[in-house]
Amino acid sequence: MSICEIESTAIAPACDTTSGKRSKPGLSRSLTLLFAAASGLAVANAYFAHPLLDVIADDLSLPRATIGFVVGATQLGYGLGLVLLVPVGDLVDRRNLVIIQSLLSVLALLCVGFAPTEEVLFPALIAMGFFAVATQAFVAYAASLARPEERGAVVGTVTSGIVLGILLARTVAGAVVDIAGWRAVYLLSAAFTLAITAILARVVPAQPKSGPAVSYPKLIGSLFTLFLQEPVLRVRAILAFLIFADVTTLLTPLVLPLSAPPYSLSHAAIGLFGLAGAAGALGASRAGRWTDEGFGQRVTGVALTLMLCSWILIGLLPYSILFLVTGVLLLDFGLQAVHVASQGLIYRVRPEAQSRLTAAYMVFYSTGSALGSSISTLVYARWAWTGVSMLGAGIAAAALLFWAITLPKRMA
Repeated sequence: MSICEIESTAIAPACDTTSGKRSKPGLSRSLTLLFAAASGLAVANAYFAHPLLDVIADDLSLPRATIGFVVGATQLGYGLGLVLLVPVGDLVDRRNLVIIQSLLSVLALLCVGFAPTEEVLFPALIAMGFFAVATQAFVAYAASLARPEERGAVVGTVTSGIVLGILLARTVAGAVVDIAGWRAVYLLSAAFTLAITAILARVVPAQPKSGPAVSYPKLIGSLFTLFLQEPVLRVRAILAFLIFADVTTLLTPLVLPLSAPPYSLSHAAIGLFGLAGAAGALGASRAGRWTDEGFGQRVTGVALTLMLCSWILIGLLPYSILFLVTGVLLLDFGLQAVHVASQGLIYRVRPEAQSRLTAAYMVFYSTGSALGSSISTLVYARWAWTGVSMLGAGIAAAALLFWAITLPKRMA
């Protein structure tokens, strides 16, 4: 589909078949897919480092036990962006916001790609993570343009793009580093981000704000008010903290055993290994539809159970890599199913505050991701893969127990 076709069908008309009146227009399939692609590219920046950690450590003389802080720095910036930047989507035109964020992401990526020392690298990674929250701005943007009855499906489609972005980030990074080095990964991303920003500037619809003006300090303060007032947000935010800590507990140290004997895989092979989690995209898409149909809690319970069971297989990596492949498939599927179900449930609470709801929810995602990344490499350095597997299983069990305890009585 050409840019002109996307532009002409950006917002699909809708008609109320019972009254014959035109209802709120829905989001066209073409624009939904564009949001998915832009979200995937933005989130990829936060995951490029996973298969590159050992190369970055060697290039900049960083200790292996603390190399997880490369990922942690990105997640720190991401968390700051969620609190300070994403809520602005409820205050200004989201179109302008995502375009400016994307352009600033280009600058941050260039700084990472040319960083000569760790003193330059870590601040650049924080800045890159800060502007990578454009991913969440796209999700909130798409949700606000969609009709209520299709919102879960739209969020699921955009989140599928995020899943594929995460997976392709590992694959592309692993392939590029073997050919051109780790810096080329970030420089290529800067070029692609600039290209997709040009497309977005032309085709995405404006979304001016017509409500009463709210000061920026009050806007940020309302994040805490929403968290205190909405029990669904509190429960789902804590689940986000646990499930994303769980998945980064696997992803961050994974390059270390796979690149060492007996497997001794190349970085390209390790990157391709990430495609084992492609079922996560299916989990995201289907979970959105099931949540629209009222099955969000059931989806959550099944998915959390799969995440816990996946660690049994992941722990068997020393015996066969096939166990790990199957375990990653289950873990990614469960993660994305819970994530999309959570977003579908949260967006029903305050439609007028979707950016702030996204920020309040996703800051727990970022905090969990940073914690899992930072702790897992320390655990691996001391207790090897067995320690990592036990840590991951413990976090997954805590998430399942928390969900069961907070399950609404009508669902028990």
